[in-house]
Amino acid sequence: MLQEFKEFALKGNVVDLAVGIIIGAAFTAIVSSLVDDVIMPPLGVLMGGIDFSDKYIQLTNWDQSYPSLAAARDAGTAVIAYGNFINAVIKFLIVAFALFIVIKQVNNIKRLTERKVTEEPKAPEVPADVALLTEIRDLLKGRPVA
Repeated sequence: MLQEFKEFALKGNVVDLAVGIIIGAAFTAIVSSLVDDVIMPPLGVLMGGIDFSDKYIQLTNWDQSYPSLAAARDAGTAVIAYGNFINAVIKFLIVAFALFIVIKQVNNIKRLTERKVTEEPKAPEVPADVALLTEIRDLLKGRPVA
């Protein structure tokens, strides 16, 4: 059983999956920073100074008002943090678009390599006079010598 596990764990697919997960985690950090630090601030300014990460709907403690989402959560108020959801959707769209571009390029490269492998080099076309002379030669070779 240990041998079977070792074979499974060392298969190429499992190692590739592990590498993909590690790179994906690093890519997630990059995308999070891109959305939170680069995209959302200008978008918030364009929309009148809105900071999406701090937008929420308060569900309890209606008699209280909180300056931020963190303050509302610290007070134990139930909230719907729709601003975080907007940020998550934007992050997803960025990751999905980046993966689309990567997969599209990989497929293009795969198509190019498959096309090169399947196409055999064509023999150069023989001019008509050379083909006729070759045919005459072959006919003469087939005749009995007198």
